Amino acid sequence: MTSSLVIKDLRVSVEGKLILKGLNLEVKQGEIHAIMGPNGSGKSTMAYALAGHPKYEVEGGEVWMDGVNLLELSPDERAKAGLFLAFQYPTAIPGISMANFLRAAVNAVKGGNGNGSKGIPIVQFRKMLNEKMELLKIDKSFARRYLNEGFSGGEKKRAEILQMALLEPKFAILDETDSGLDIDALRVVSEGINALVGPERGFILITHYQRILNYVKPHFVHVMYDGQIIKSGGPELAHELEVTGYDDLIKDAAAS
Repeated sequence: MTSSLVIKDLRVSVEGKLILKGLNLEVKQGEIHAIMGPNGSGKSTMAYALAGHPKYEVEGGEVWMDGVNLLELSPDERAKAGLFLAFQYPTAIPGISMANFLRAAVNAVKGGNGNGSKGIPIVQFRKMLNEKMELLKIDKSFARRYLNEGFSGGEKKRAEILQMALLEPKFAILDETDSGLDIDALRVVSEGINALVGPERGFILITHYQRILNYVKPHFVHVMYDGQIIKSGGPELAHELEVTGYDDLIKDAAAS
């Protein structure tokens, strides 16, 4: 049975200011949904609220996945349920190797049973890590480096994609993965995303610009403004926005 991530009338505030004002969206496994819109429209607020960041206060609405209201779960429980968020600005952690961090993440989400189990054996994890790095065309030396320390923008985003590959979520939210990347890094990161696209995974791809959508083809494109989706369409909508911008859509939304 295909899973769905269903957002109903989601309202979220940050520091007392209402940002999301009744967001509705349904994403099924196997679908790629691009969320576009100007700065301050609520795109990243949606991402962090879905992931359970405590700064983002849910004022109302529901988020359902496989019959479970995610808003009733803690952030780690949401991850275990199959939700993943790739950060726009991944944090560097000196002294912690990529391999150790990724094994801890996999054990937290997929391994162990909470009864003293040490989680996935190192040998099994190493095999899994090597397979995913080969799939994503990442050099094995990457695993020995400290987490994001001295990484380029493209390397940080590839580290996020590698983490997603290992955790194998049902739904992945990519918050402006294209931010700060040059064209070569964008192409490499996009290839990594495409390697993980398939019927078992749904994507919410948050972006300002159409350029990443030249590499990662969405099934649906949504425009967000003032905390709501004001227009939805197919891939052609992103190309229209590249030419016309958001102004006309925003004027129409304000007039309605």
